Amino acid sequence: GNNDVAIGFTASSMNQHSNIKRTVAIRPIVLRATTTKSDDTTATAAATTTTNPPITTTAAETTTTTTYYDTKKRSSEELIHEFCYGTNEFWKKTVIQSVKDYVEIREAGSCDNTTLSRLVAPPEIPGIPRPVWLTILGSVPTALGWYGYYKFSVEEELFQYELREEGGRVTGCGGYGTLFPFVWGILIGFPLKVVGLPLGDTIIDASALWILAGQVNLYRRVNELVSEE
Repeated sequence: GNNDVAIGFTASSMNQHSNIKRTVAIRPIVLRATTTKSDDTTATAAATTTTNPPITTTAAETTTTTTYYDTKKRSSEELIHEFCYGTNEFWKKTVIQSVKDYVEIREAGSCDNTTLSRLVAPPEIPGIPRPVWLTILGSVPTALGWYGYYKFSVEEELFQYELREEGGRVTGCGGYGTLFPFVWGILIGFPLKVVGLPLGDTIIDASALWILAGQVNLYRRVNELVSEE
């Protein structure tokens, strides 16, 4: 037929001894090429390469991602709060009751506007204004002794203020947690240093580093409050 192809050949050889002619015949091999007409739609579908659909972000996925980061942020804030609050409570236990009674936080207006009253007033909320001249006046004659009280008062006022804010999370260790690690570090470390124990220097250095870190954190918190206003 039109699509049939025949292939064949004859091979002959002569046997020298028998003079017999042998003919080797190979049957023709018929190769039939058939063409099947397929449906255009089916062929097109078979030849079509499957592609991945475009990646889309649903509202649910966006909400899940936002919730994850919000939860992570809340978790870090809670850890900071627990550390700072626990530190303040721990060092508060190392102070005698009469001192704790005197420096107990009070509502604003517990002291009058005189210089002496402001110097010796316990912490208030909102905090007592203490300008630079008042800080110098109290610190110089007392060889920076009053500055320790000033430091305690400011830290405790901000600590109590944060507790009363929405959420009640603190970002500083308060008056007790900031000042008294330094005080006890000096009281313990200095005698150890005098008797020649190297541990004394380590305790003093750690105490100084703690009070410095607290001061840097105080600046950060105050700057945040000012920017919010």
